[in-house]
Amino acid sequence: MKLLLSLLATLFLASTAFAIDADEPLEDPGLQARYEEIIEEIRCLKCQNATIKDSPAFLATDLRREIKRMLVEGYTDEQIFDFMVERYGDFALYSPRASGKTLLLWVVPVALLLLGALALANIVRRRMAMPIDDEPDSGS
Repeated sequence: MKLLLSLLATLFLASTAFAIDADEPLEDPGLQARYEEIIEEIRCLKCQNATIKDSPAFLATDLRREIKRMLVEGYTDEQIFDFMVERYGDFALYSPRASGKTLLLWVVPVALLLLGALALANIVRRRMAMPIDDEPDSGS
């Protein structure tokens, strides 16, 4: 029993050692909440399929540190996102802003689906208009 309790205590205490964002939280709870929201919306440029909140990469650590600095200096969320886009491009944001390039990425698939649905409806309509053969082929 003692061994089990000591293993559980070790596991619980060791879990903080594996935390990705090991820096001290910001003193202002409002700033800390903004920080948490921002790092969930920025993509790790090395991992590419994780946010900087979830990434252990050194680049993600540097970006988290930079975002904390910017928040403490009074930057708005929009200014921080602008900085990331200016430096790393639209790919840095998990939800890219609507622009000419990103709008194309949203419109083209929808347009192709609509074209496909129209083509399918046209084929079905034509097939429904075809006469039905009541007599089977005699095979002569």
